[in-house]
Amino acid sequence: MAPAEPDAAVDAARPRTPDTCASAYRVRFDEAGPDGLLRTSVLLRMAQDVAWFHSASRGFTREWYRDHGLTWLARAAEVTVLGEVRVGDDIVATTQVVGWRRVWARRRTDFVDAAGATVAWTHVDWVLLDARGAPTRVPKAFDGIFWAPDATFPLGRVALEDPAAGARHATFDVRPQELDPMDHVNNAVYADWLEEQVIAAGGSAAVRMIPRVARLEYARAAEAGATVVADPWPDGDGWACRIADVSGTDLLRARLDPYAATPLDLR
Repeated sequence: MAPAEPDAAVDAARPRTPDTCASAYRVRFDEAGPDGLLRTSVLLRMAQDVAWFHSASRGFTREWYRDHGLTWLARAAEVTVLGEVRVGDDIVATTQVVGWRRVWARRRTDFVDAAGATVAWTHVDWVLLDARGAPTRVPKAFDGIFWAPDATFPLGRVALEDPAAGARHATFDVRPQELDPMDHVNNAVYADWLEEQVIAAGGSAAVRMIPRVARLEYARAAEAGATVVADPWPDGDGWACRIADVSGTDLLRARLDPYAATPLDLR
């Protein structure tokens, strides 16, 4: 299905309310941890899945992106867990593009349980790349389809200080099952890495606390077979983690914190 051509007259009169798309999910046995609760990374996987479903259902399929030499690369993510989601639970993910600016866009995905309560939400900032891997402008054809307003917020960032003295220092290799079809580590895997490192450093309780928020800034993609270096440390009420390549170049800057609602949640 080809994308519909926007009607300029209709577009001018229509309020800029973002188009939404929803998909139902049942939590599988392997998507939960030993406590039976959904892993943080699975929320990012579901958010990716429903985003592609939204795009394809509006005519922008993977084939469309391939033919136009375009791809989206995750630049930052925020995952907020508000309630328990257990093995076998049914949840509905509803996604929308809440803002874009030149070469990037932010998607928000809300997860609602069978009782209608919001149990989690995500923000993911995506940068659009051309066939050379350089940032490129969001196509005008998207405007009359997704109805995103201009972003009034910046790309997500995670500011970190240097690791605390005596912080845990670990190295590990990228595993084949962590690679996606672009042949680099999928953005959801970094949430697993964050939690894995926090647990190893003594922060098991922080990984499963509810409510909580994980914030991830993807500085560079980790490639197949790479060796990476992780430094997690307790910081304030939460945890900080830096993951870099062996040369010291940051791949991920991340935080895991207790959640407190702020006006930023409305973005």
